[in-house]
Amino acid sequence: MNKSNTGNASPKIICISSGKGGVGKTSIAINLAAALAKNSRKVLLIDGDLGLANVDVALGINVRHTIRETVEQGRDPLSLLIEIMPGFHVLPASSGVPEMANLSHEEQVFLANTLEDTIDQFDYVLVDSAAGIGESVLWFNDWSQENIIILSPDPTSMTDAYALIKILHSRYGKKRFNLVINSVKSKKEGREVFEGIKAVLKRFLKIEPDFLGSLPVDNHVVKAIRNQKPFLITYPDSRASIAITEIADRI
Repeated sequence: MNKSNTGNASPKIICISSGKGGVGKTSIAINLAAALAKNSRKVLLIDGDLGLANVDVALGINVRHTIRETVEQGRDPLSLLIEIMPGFHVLPASSGVPEMANLSHEEQVFLANTLEDTIDQFDYVLVDSAAGIGESVLWFNDWSQENIIILSPDPTSMTDAYALIKILHSRYGKKRFNLVINSVKSKKEGREVFEGIKAVLKRFLKIEPDFLGSLPVDNHVVKAIRNQKPFLITYPDSRASIAITEIADRI
């Protein structure tokens, strides 16, 4: 996933997804964006859970305008951005608006074209999609150039991650997937979980995923979530912060 950023190069668009909720996807997306920004990159994090937003809650920010205004009113997405730290901006979504989770094909095309016309100032555009296999999840993954799937050692997480990858492969022809294993007891466990799902994907889908790394179980993550701050910023020397920095370096 290496990318050389020069001049007016187009941004790398990366969708961060998970087969099931509760695996730490949004926390990873936020801290990955922060890690890239700390590395002198300009990063836009789009809350891709269009009808049930949570990036703003996770960051403790007050949102007045959302991506819904782009879809319904044609508003410039750049006017909706919230700066979290130098180089890191968020495009918030709406909450409690179910119709936003089921955009029509025409609305999807309009949103994609509008975003592509306005994101050239960024090096990376990260999309924190909703969990599961809903239409918005699939659409954002199809729109993105790279796909990161978050899973945990929980067998249901692995099963649901496989289902998501299978749909993206069969419906959209996606063949390249980057996996991050969250909430592991050790790097060894992270590698073992990866090798397990890799074997299944290779056997049944003829896909060989890439391993971006794993994040350990870390109490600092829980504390940061409760304080609505990125753990990378609040606890920069924590095990989780070191791990997310390593993942950002690989990207």
